Amino acid sequence: QVQLVESGGGSVQAGGSLRLSCTVSVDDYSRYLMGWFRQAPGKEREGIAGIDSDGSTSYANSVKGRFTISRDNAKNTLYLQMNSLKPEDTATYYCAADRRELYGLTWSWIQVPHFDYHGQGTQVTVSS
Repeated sequence: QVQLVESGGGSVQAGGSLRLSCTVSVDDYSRYLMGWFRQAPGKEREGIAGIDSDGSTSYANSVKGRFTISRDNAKNTLYLQMNSLKPEDTATYYCAADRRELYGLTWSWIQVPHFDYHGQGTQVTVSS
């Protein structure tokens, strides 16, 4: 069974930075499509970044230029570097995985139904 565990959330002031991590318990992690999602209170879960097995990435417009998704296949770990944080970034952040190799990631893939496995989430709070 695939398990995903997020860490690195916390509270930060606007303009600050955080780095989220997600460890994945699979043998062939390098062949997984990975994504980060977030859900604010009263809102639907939304995709914010994705990275394919070939390293191609895609971002939501709301985080483009501020957030960076990356992966370390040797450590079975996914990262999300978040800079210039804003109060509207406050949410629970989830990582997600799906066993597929796209060889050309497009934003249309970064949607909840396209991912079979999801973590439990880590809270990020940004104060003004």
